[in-house]
Amino acid sequence: MLTDMTATSRKVSFSPTIAIFSLLLILYMPLLVHWFNGWLNKSISIEHEYFSHGLLGLPFAAYLCWNRRDRWRYLPETTRPLQQIFGLSLLILGVFCYLSNLTDLINLSLPIMLTGLCLGFKGSPGLRLQAFPLALLLLATPNEVPYLLAPYTLPLQSFIAGVAGFALTQLGMDVRVDQIYLFVNDRIVEVAPYCAGLKMLFTSFYVGLLLLYWTGQTSRKTIALFYAGIVIISVAANIVRNTFLTFFHGTGQDSAFQWLHDGWGGDVYSTALLGLIVVWLRTLESWVSDAGDIEPEIEPEIEPEPGT
Repeated sequence: MLTDMTATSRKVSFSPTIAIFSLLLILYMPLLVHWFNGWLNKSISIEHEYFSHGLLGLPFAAYLCWNRRDRWRYLPETTRPLQQIFGLSLLILGVFCYLSNLTDLINLSLPIMLTGLCLGFKGSPGLRLQAFPLALLLLATPNEVPYLLAPYTLPLQSFIAGVAGFALTQLGMDVRVDQIYLFVNDRIVEVAPYCAGLKMLFTSFYVGLLLLYWTGQTSRKTIALFYAGIVIISVAANIVRNTFLTFFHGTGQDSAFQWLHDGWGGDVYSTALLGLIVVWLRTLESWVSDAGDIEPEIEPEIEPEPGT
């Protein structure tokens, strides 16, 4: 009887949760449609296009939440006033952000509200349960961080321009490099802040986070090497991309330039880069596995001679 009453109370307490999250889904559905439509059709602003990795992360976050619904359901309701107050404060902050006229605040209101609901309903255990899906949502929420980072990419832009110019010179082309500009056959190619590979670096870090979750990798050394490799792969791949773009533009192959810069050639490049990241993680895992299989040699103990 007691078990039945407990199950009934849990079902009753679960219904308001479903109602609130359903209301949030209705409120934010137009915003989510705007994000996905902008990412797929590249009709969103340049800064917001940096977060197109949400095409992978947001459905996966929703999938994780759905799979954890039973664990969420059987978590006890929080009774700690501090957690309830903090959750309510986040909800109020989210409402103010949603009702504001600033696009970034409207975008950020979604993870803020969901975090407040997790704390308000289930406290810190509920927040820990949904921490990874919330992190995926936050890291895929469009904001102005790329715009703020753009002024600091000048050294990277100059490095990419210099290496691309050197590579084309080795191919026999007459190339002059001036900071972030490459001059080829009276044509100018600029390695702009948004061409310095920052977008793919964002995407690579995000996909790397998904790969680490899928593989269950927890070794700090492996994770550090993995992300260091991501940086190297992203920079190297972007140098190759800018080299081809400069070659196409300098030789008058405008259709090939548009194909790689704005067309589906860029999608091929992105897919190949992410494939290299998967290969890099598999290589690291095989190294770690091989190192773990090597057993240290144990020197045999030397028995003391009689009389010593």
